[in-house]
Amino acid sequence: MTASTTTPIELDDAFLQDPHAAYRLLRQERPVTRAVTGMGLNVWVVTRYADVRAALNDQRLSKKGRRFGEVLHRHSVAPERLVQFADVFSEHMLNSDPPDHTRLRKIVNRAFTVRAIARMRERIEEIATGLADDIAARLEAGEREIDLLDSFAFPLPMTVICELLGVPEGRREDFRRWSNTLLSQGEPEPRAAASQEMGAFLSDLVERKRASPGEDMLSAIVQGTESSVSGTSIGTESSVSGTSIGTEDADRLSTTEAVSMAFLLLVAGHETTVNLIGNGMRALLTHPDQMDRLREDLDLAPKAVEEFLRYDGPVNLATLRFTAEPVTIGGVDIGEGEIVMIALDSADRDPERYPDPDTLDLTRDTSNHVAFGYGIHHCLGAPLARLEGEVAFRTLVGRFPRMSLAAEPEDLTWRESTLIRGLLRLPVRPA
Repeated sequence: MTASTTTPIELDDAFLQDPHAAYRLLRQERPVTRAVTGMGLNVWVVTRYADVRAALNDQRLSKKGRRFGEVLHRHSVAPERLVQFADVFSEHMLNSDPPDHTRLRKIVNRAFTVRAIARMRERIEEIATGLADDIAARLEAGEREIDLLDSFAFPLPMTVICELLGVPEGRREDFRRWSNTLLSQGEPEPRAAASQEMGAFLSDLVERKRASPGEDMLSAIVQGTESSVSGTSIGTESSVSGTSIGTEDADRLSTTEAVSMAFLLLVAGHETTVNLIGNGMRALLTHPDQMDRLREDLDLAPKAVEEFLRYDGPVNLATLRFTAEPVTIGGVDIGEGEIVMIALDSADRDPERYPDPDTLDLTRDTSNHVAFGYGIHHCLGAPLARLEGEVAFRTLVGRFPRMSLAAEPEDLTWRESTLIRGLLRLPVRPA
């Protein structure tokens, strides 16, 4: 296959509702292919596991945010649909290459180690139990159907990340709305409005953390920004959930970087886990044999989390990259300045890597799946998402062992996003 003979596929709503059907064909016939997104971007899509893993670790595929405006407009067939995130969102880890990426990631890395996250288990279990208690109370009051996303999958990780960062409880639903809108392929006006509203909220939050810091991670980060009022850093160290962020790290952030960091941690800190829980429960409810396995042995939950990530991961196509120089991927030559999208969900169902990949098997070997990426941009919050997922499935299956879908599986609707693989609703009957 050569680039000149490739007719672009459309990453439209039909694709988003069932990407796995398209990926099966693409892996066989067009593993590296041209495509057009719902926002009118001409891109390349990489679908095979071996190519995906190599591309994720290829530094010729740049994520340097400051060049993206030029690249996006050059490859857009509908410039009017493009909406750039607010400028204050431009300088986070996923929009940077080394050495900036290395510096930014180092600042929060210690807060997300496996050991640091393990110390959060008790609080996560407390939140999950409280949400399950609320569901049980609604059942006792006569309700028979609930939306599991609204009632459990969203509030669990959102509460955790907001407590970690010190975000006021009253604005969390706003943040969910902004995040859903920004990550969609919908109309540009709502996305532009969400970007501006979220930017104003986070800029104000950073200023308030600087003026009146708490014991949270965001306070520790912003107290060391270059434009802080005192011009000093946060001191020897600042405690954040049993971890520390040292002065030598925090004082390297600009104010824009602090706001961008807050944006990334809040969005990534809940979106991945919301959809891990939602997609995983959907998988269980449509595979009763696997539900029985987990119900009979809740200690299987950590392994089940890895299979849910592989089977229907919460990130479909990874965040955009562009070629800093000509590259060859899967035998296809791609020129400099082209946009490349890496299909994580396709790679994790590649039969060359995982036998019988369309079968849900909670006991399979899922090692080296790429649901959290690979290489320097591997998801920083993966240990937190895994722990939240484990607690969620233990809690839901343990408390509501007879839970069933309250809709036909084919009637469930997926979000209009190339990045996020997640449902709009998950109606269930808990008992």
